[in-house]
Amino acid sequence: MTSTAARIEPGSFLTLHYRLGGPAGDIINTFGDKPATLTLGTGQLSPAVEQCLLGLPEGTHTTFELPAGAAFGDRSPDMQQWLSRKVLTDMGDPHETYSPGDVVQFPTPDGLGQFAGVVLEVRDVDAASGKSGAVLFDFNHPLAGQPVTFEVQVIGVL
Repeated sequence: MTSTAARIEPGSFLTLHYRLGGPAGDIINTFGDKPATLTLGTGQLSPAVEQCLLGLPEGTHTTFELPAGAAFGDRSPDMQQWLSRKVLTDMGDPHETYSPGDVVQFPTPDGLGQFAGVVLEVRDVDAASGKSGAVLFDFNHPLAGQPVTFEVQVIGVL
């Protein structure tokens, strides 16, 4: 590494390999595949993870340990929500089946992006009570409230 290597600044366009993991293992790991490309400050990484990158020179390979909640905030019970089968049918395939642990992609309200929820519980239609079927989703980030290991190899900085 030379002192003339480009350094990561706010707004830098990056090519890098990275791994994000928690106590249960990796959530994302690009080291065995193509590197990621992203622009710092556009929301592709959490602000805490981006802070770790600032000032790193091109060519750096390092690991950061972030304490519980620092990378993706604390877990919020408000981020667990029931969605009725009708809402789910209106948003996608009416014959879709859901099981606990499934990760489901939803469109953002503006239709330009996506966010994910994990199925926690499935309530089928109950003919006796008349209650409609619904699915309980957890929209917390999978690493919310957990310590996070962030490993990065900075390949290019523009």
